[in-house]
Amino acid sequence: MELGKEIRLWISGAVGVVSGILGWFGWLVLIFIAAMGLDWFTGTRAAIKAGEWSSKTAKEGIRHKQGAVVTVMVSALADLLIGIAINDLSGFQLPFTYGVMLCPMVLVWYIVAEFGSIVENVGKMGAPVPQFFKQALKIFRDSVDGVSIEKEEENGKSN
Repeated sequence: MELGKEIRLWISGAVGVVSGILGWFGWLVLIFIAAMGLDWFTGTRAAIKAGEWSSKTAKEGIRHKQGAVVTVMVSALADLLIGIAINDLSGFQLPFTYGVMLCPMVLVWYIVAEFGSIVENVGKMGAPVPQFFKQALKIFRDSVDGVSIEKEEENGKSN
């Protein structure tokens, strides 16, 4: 078997195993990890290109990412707690079993934020980024985060 086919076979097998073990939620976690890695890489490259790289800033970025990981872990624990409370209450039966809700929402929020940062870094590195992609990320981030509503309230436009 040629090397290219063998590599594709191994990758397909690994993807199948991950999907079988983790399901859709596992893919969110993997996308989050990949996005954090890409953000770190592109941020480092953009800072080096601009001559602005410093270990202090790099350490702050790592601490920021550690905080994001802790937040995701806390949201997973909160989902576990809610699931125990809802699914195991005696005398109370819902027409569904609670699995997860908060953690996937937190993961998507962080993934979108990382994507925005990656696109910004890529632009600083000199690569062209389609405007429609930047706008789509901004719209999605604002709708998930409620940023547009908060800005309107700050400006006194909303009551």
